[in-house]
Amino acid sequence: MKTKPRKHRRYGMMLRVKPERFEEYRRLHRAVWPGVLDRITASKVSNYSIFHREGWLFAYFEYWGDDYEADMRLMAADPETLRWWDVMMPMQDPLPTRAPGEWWAPMDEVFHHD
Repeated sequence: MKTKPRKHRRYGMMLRVKPERFEEYRRLHRAVWPGVLDRITASKVSNYSIFHREGWLFAYFEYWGDDYEADMRLMAADPETLRWWDVMMPMQDPLPTRAPGEWWAPMDEVFHHD
């Protein structure tokens, strides 16, 4: 029996971090809670990185599953992840142009080279 091939997609997202909260944000990300990391992995997300420059955060990750929306709903329902987001969100300043229901604003991929 053949299994359906997994889709691989790269995601880039951005938002601002409040300048007075950046050092705390950085400190907390040096020791992300294990349950949050486990949920990220269980949601088929890998190669997840967050970069910072001048108050802007850029997140990059790769999704290796076959139902991104379902996996993100599972992440958004995870109690440990929700507690983590409750700590992170007051440090963040989402873009005013984001779509309803978004926190991190997704970006369009313009170029990629392997």
